[in-house]
Amino acid sequence: MTKIKESRLLITGGASGIGRIMGRQALQRGAKEVIIWDINEQNIASTVEELSALGRVKGYKVDVSNNECVEQSYARVKEECGDVDILINCAGIVTSNKTFDKQSVQDIERTMRINSIAPMVVALQALPDMISRNRGHICNIASAAGMLSNPKMSVYAASKWAVIGWSDSVRIELKQMRSKVHFTTIAPYYISTGMFDGVKSRFFPILKPEKVARNILRAIEKNKDFKGLPFSFHFIRACQALLPSAWFDKILGDWVGIYSTMDNFTGRK
Repeated sequence: MTKIKESRLLITGGASGIGRIMGRQALQRGAKEVIIWDINEQNIASTVEELSALGRVKGYKVDVSNNECVEQSYARVKEECGDVDILINCAGIVTSNKTFDKQSVQDIERTMRINSIAPMVVALQALPDMISRNRGHICNIASAAGMLSNPKMSVYAASKWAVIGWSDSVRIELKQMRSKVHFTTIAPYYISTGMFDGVKSRFFPILKPEKVARNILRAIEKNKDFKGLPFSFHFIRACQALLPSAWFDKILGDWVGIYSTMDNFTGRK
């Protein structure tokens, strides 16, 4: 079991959405300290002010797409705060609902840097120390889109497929080392945080962020290897395994409506 109580957490993208909620819930569970990394200084300030009533909080402006910034910021965290017990890679973006032929190289690179490369670079700062201490936990927030192809989000889906493959591979490496450091991969469906404003889902409900945050922290505490949210997500995975792709496209994609969820996407302004 991983104890959030008396642990120091670092949450990337922690000044908005489920990152901010997880910070609050972690403090409510008795976390020793919550460290917030985010790009938005105004959100960092308001988050630190709000959460300081619950416990120790420190905020840093960090561009996770900048590798040098990540390395310098993590070194500063170690110097000013101490060892990180739990890292939650939560920062992420989705740029548009354009089909792939209309994507720009800049948007492709930005999406992959923030969603795929950044979690690896951040984890690379924390993992060696965790391995040497033989304790620690890294949780990577991927997406159901990382295991379910979906039109009008091809680049986002690609970035999350990368996270899932990398995260689970490191989990196996740690297991083979007989290390007590744990990796957890989270694959949630759409969450109503504003990031996916405009998305319409006819069959599967848009997830509530408070409940998602609780489920993620619970998965960390239980050292879960992988958690898809909601549980019905596993039904989709079973259908992928059992149905020919043409049947899956027709039944789940067209009839259930998964393939049209991004049609009216606007995103967070």
